[in-house]
Amino acid sequence: MIRIKTLEEIDGIRKACHLTADMFNELLPKIKAGISTYDIDMLFKNYIESHGGTPAWYQEDFPGAVCISINEEVIHGMPSKKRIVREGDLVSLDVGINLNGYISDTTHSVLIGKVDPKVRKLKEVTEGCLRAGIAACKVGNRIGDISKAVFEIADRNGYGVVYDYCGHGVGLEVHEDPSIPNVPFRGMNPRIKPGMVLAIEPMINLGVPDVDLLDDGWTVVTADGEVSCHEEHTVAVFEDHTEILTDLNYK
Repeated sequence: MIRIKTLEEIDGIRKACHLTADMFNELLPKIKAGISTYDIDMLFKNYIESHGGTPAWYQEDFPGAVCISINEEVIHGMPSKKRIVREGDLVSLDVGINLNGYISDTTHSVLIGKVDPKVRKLKEVTEGCLRAGIAACKVGNRIGDISKAVFEIADRNGYGVVYDYCGHGVGLEVHEDPSIPNVPFRGMNPRIKPGMVLAIEPMINLGVPDVDLLDDGWTVVTADGEVSCHEEHTVAVFEDHTEILTDLNYK
């Protein structure tokens, strides 16, 4: 069931999302070569808790405050003292905050130092996919219009679009209906209505779209070992516009 949020609920979700944006603005410059994924996780955990929130992934039993996925890791990379960020890496940081019962969800991918031009282009195209998906997220359209907008840009550039994982409703729970695939699909295709709060999140691979789940039960990697990029925003739908709640430039 899709949960239509009240204006009061959207305001609570907005506060959680703005805190998330503030956190990324402060911490992204600290993500550099040489830092461990454990130390990244601690930076975000300490920020969240010092501002009155709780890492949202804890309620999903994920062993960290941040999903930190590097290069061929698509999503759900686990923090580790042994996993060190290196020059040339693409690092995706997927974070949610539970603030007074309201939940944010956003992902930003970071290029570390000098990276391969094809990886830089992958990030640029993935950001374009996200913008296109958000542009299609408006009253009167359907969820499938978001999927089509994301897919067409990635496919036009020859990239693989992950089909095993997708975006979703968010705000009162970490994962809510509806699912928002990044590829065209058949079946239930709800119309977009005011009061929906959605996490739109393209996951785009440099190579094939297929992925594998590692033995740790969390980390999803590309089947061919090629780099993947993940970008995500939480948005709220109103009658006359769609607001990007996790916009880093919301102020």
